[in-house]
Amino acid sequence: MAVGMLFPYLFESIWSLYVSQILVGTSNVFIALSLQNVLGNDATKETRDYYFSMFALAVAGGALVGPVMGGYLADHFSYSAGFLVSMIISILLIGFAFFIPVTIKEQTTEKVSFGASLQLVKDPLIQKALFSSALVLYSKDIFVAYFPLYGTDIGLSTTTIGWILSIQGLAMMIIRFVLPKLLQGLGREVVLFTSILLAGASFLGFSISHNIILFFIFSCLMGFGLGCGQPISMTTTYNASPKSRTGEVLGIRLMTNRLSQFIAPVLFGAVGGWIGVVSVFYVSGAFLIGGAIIMKPRKNHDEEVST
Repeated sequence: MAVGMLFPYLFESIWSLYVSQILVGTSNVFIALSLQNVLGNDATKETRDYYFSMFALAVAGGALVGPVMGGYLADHFSYSAGFLVSMIISILLIGFAFFIPVTIKEQTTEKVSFGASLQLVKDPLIQKALFSSALVLYSKDIFVAYFPLYGTDIGLSTTTIGWILSIQGLAMMIIRFVLPKLLQGLGREVVLFTSILLAGASFLGFSISHNIILFFIFSCLMGFGLGCGQPISMTTTYNASPKSRTGEVLGIRLMTNRLSQFIAPVLFGAVGGWIGVVSVFYVSGAFLIGGAIIMKPRKNHDEEVST
């Protein structure tokens, strides 16, 4: 990841961004999958929601600090300065990684084919977890990618755009503090349905207003909504996986996420280029609301709550 940040700093060209994204994206898969599996192995069934919520909280902390820091560096120094600082942080974290305690569980020695791994996703709980995770992650990425374009079109400064993005990160941090209590009181299906519906409504809100105060409010509400999906999907995926194959299923979850992240920019890039950037918010909001309807809670979700 540090090397990926080095390229845009040294070479201010479009090809360096392509190289950077390939390196950073590949690195992120290894980092996220390793940390999720370590946490899942170390946690008990009772504490897993809390562990994954705290993990997602740390990710949201980066989403809070990153845009503000990047916007400030871009406005007052240069875009390349943002990549330089990110590279330095990555290098420092290489040393920190050696101090992460690892609980290793005995794994099966049987060789498993990729097709056999895909058979694991026949579980309805895993399917719902994969769908919700992909939906939430692509929505967050689409917002981070297209709101700066939208904000620039309507005259917002880079620093203001960074603050609006960071408010979403702060909201994600807040909701993840209370998420375990929400899950205990309401159940996974109700929380997931409500959170995705709220995120979809917030997306639509951005498309009908140019008011900065409303932008901050919508960004906050979207953060509350999107902040619930990832921890819930991580816990559901881990709990529903065979204990000797949790890494496989978490890997499939990441693969699904990355597939959505690959398809969504192409799709929404075409939509934005054809109709306009604001259309991305209409379509994304409709996708999220439609996804929430698909995952509408069953009348009897006692079994789901118990997981």
